[in-house]
Amino acid sequence: MPGMGSVKFAELGAFLRSRRDRVRPADVGLPHGPRRRVPGLRRDEVAQLAGASVDYYNELERGAGSQPSEQMIAALARALRLTADERDHLYHLADRPVPAHGGPASHVHPGMLDLLSRLTSTPAQVITDLHVTLVQNPLAVALLGDHSGLRGARASFVHRWFTDPAARRLYPEADHEEQSRAFVADLRAAAARRDAKDTEASSMISALRDSSAEFAALWTDHDVAFRRDDRKRLRHPALGLVEVNCLNLFSEDGRQRLLWFTPAVGTDSADLLDLLAVLGTEDVAGPTS
Repeated sequence: MPGMGSVKFAELGAFLRSRRDRVRPADVGLPHGPRRRVPGLRRDEVAQLAGASVDYYNELERGAGSQPSEQMIAALARALRLTADERDHLYHLADRPVPAHGGPASHVHPGMLDLLSRLTSTPAQVITDLHVTLVQNPLAVALLGDHSGLRGARASFVHRWFTDPAARRLYPEADHEEQSRAFVADLRAAAARRDAKDTEASSMISALRDSSAEFAALWTDHDVAFRRDDRKRLRHPALGLVEVNCLNLFSEDGRQRLLWFTPAVGTDSADLLDLLAVLGTEDVAGPTS
């Protein structure tokens, strides 16, 4: 990519510095520490939160690095708890198009991120109403797989569920029919809640009706129900069967959800979830949901 020598990229660096200075470590789940010399975050802390190298982030603040990708801009916006307007401004400064609402780079409400950062002992993630994963904590990656590289229609787990058999490996086969019905009922509820001019949900529904006979048949049943809480059996490649409660917190407009997973009472899942931090992501086969 070309170097960032323009006035606009220098402004991007200045904007990043100004936003970094206003974020307290406690705001993003970091300890304050006894020897902190800056009121906000340090450069290395922003780099850690955004999944970037310290050298790369330093270059960005200097306005001298390479043009950041759309994925990196989204990660920086989340790390710095930017508002929607600030996030869009960051894309403009980086000469990148502002991504369409609903994709993997969608803006996550700072309040959702704050809650996610505080859920350190349980798997948790933020998804859209169409089941596109926006951000995961490390335990969610360890339990469910890393979803950060998924783009286009495949970014939606509902789409993958009905078009990619590999997506169903997460659940025991005996639970597939129940999950299919629940996904279709939830999608109908989410689509109805959106503005009539919105085409994202309608396009997805049309594509699934054309590509999946199972989805088409279930769609004709007209079942409608948001997935607010579920008891699920998940198949983990290293831990085996893990039974969890999946709880949902909806944003005010219903377009985003914070999901977190707790062990089901009466099972050994509490001990299994404790092992996730030890296992990390090394034994997770791939992206699921």
